[in-house]
Amino acid sequence: MRDLPNQRRPRIESAPGSSEGAQRQHFSGIDELLKEAFTRFADQIVAVFECHLGRAETPEQAREAVTDLVHALSEGPRRDLVLAHELYTLAARRAEYRELTQAWMRRRRLLLEQHFDPVTVRQLDALIAGLTLHRSLDGEPHSRELTRLAVTRLTAAPS
Repeated sequence: MRDLPNQRRPRIESAPGSSEGAQRQHFSGIDELLKEAFTRFADQIVAVFECHLGRAETPEQAREAVTDLVHALSEGPRRDLVLAHELYTLAARRAEYRELTQAWMRRRRLLLEQHFDPVTVRQLDALIAGLTLHRSLDGEPHSRELTRLAVTRLTAAPS
């Protein structure tokens, strides 16, 4: 890559004990590096889902776990929000990233399906993504009570 005046080259964060040169030799190109980075990111977010949802034993505990999950994700590192949206953007443009994103979504939904029916889970997964985005970008993020209300409305049995 040719450096342009006043433009810095992207820096590859090195894993502990490995040089940038070693990482460049390990990956055949930027796509392979991005896929690996996004796969690790997806694994990390799925682990957050597992942590929150794994403790729930009742429907009410599952609703509270989803509420906690939205707040944990939206109040977490800004880097995670940026990575999620960069992955979504790449997925909208390129099939190989769409496949990676779809696999990530399936994994999240399988965890949610331990507590909710599949139709509700599809909506709930979208609600989690949307509320996380809105809370993290809003100058005055909504409260836990509003999150809890949205989750309850979506997951409560029809009357």
